[in-house]
Amino acid sequence: MFFWESLQTAFNLIGSLDREVTAAVRTSLAVSAGAICISALAGIPAGVAIAINNFPLKRALLTLLNTLMAMPTVVIGLLVYAFISRQGPLGELGLLFTPAAMVIGQTLLALPIVIHYCVSTIKGADPRILPTVATLGAGPIQGTIQLVREVRFGIMAAVIAAFGRVIAEVGVAMMLGGNIRGYTRTMTTAIAMETSKGEFAFGLALGGILMAIAFAVNLILNLLQER
Repeated sequence: MFFWESLQTAFNLIGSLDREVTAAVRTSLAVSAGAICISALAGIPAGVAIAINNFPLKRALLTLLNTLMAMPTVVIGLLVYAFISRQGPLGELGLLFTPAAMVIGQTLLALPIVIHYCVSTIKGADPRILPTVATLGAGPIQGTIQLVREVRFGIMAAVIAAFGRVIAEVGVAMMLGGNIRGYTRTMTTAIAMETSKGEFAFGLALGGILMAIAFAVNLILNLLQER
């Protein structure tokens, strides 16, 4: 009985566009989108460079990327906290408990994912692409651009996979954002906070929205992987 009543209340909160619910959804989407944009801008070129070049310690770098992909979000939050807290080297910037701090933490979470999947995608591409475009007179940059065009769906899948990872995380958002209502409160931190206060229906509403976003992300990811 309790569950069904809570579920009905959750639907009412979503249907009425409750201000607290929409604020948490908006903050989650804004922070995650900012982190993904930065991760894509930095991670795609890095992934391409790592994939097409051979250099010493390349295998060690790939192993490090795999390790970073499995790093707990609270550890990333702890490391960033050490830098931007008042006692840290970047403390004077006043970043702690702001959306900017959350973007920094989520960028560090997403970046290894984007790089790793880009490397894997390019490794799986036809190895004749670069030699073929070179024989047609293309330079290294033109050849790389053509290679990226050929694997663009795999690269898009890398970015979408990273987005799915960061929008559902709670450790970074909680430690660096502080869960400030209307400012840094995301869907995940709001679920943790409100459920602990007994507001199960509120957490259920946000959980439903989060699941819908995760479903959409995975649906797009599957469609891209089939192409």
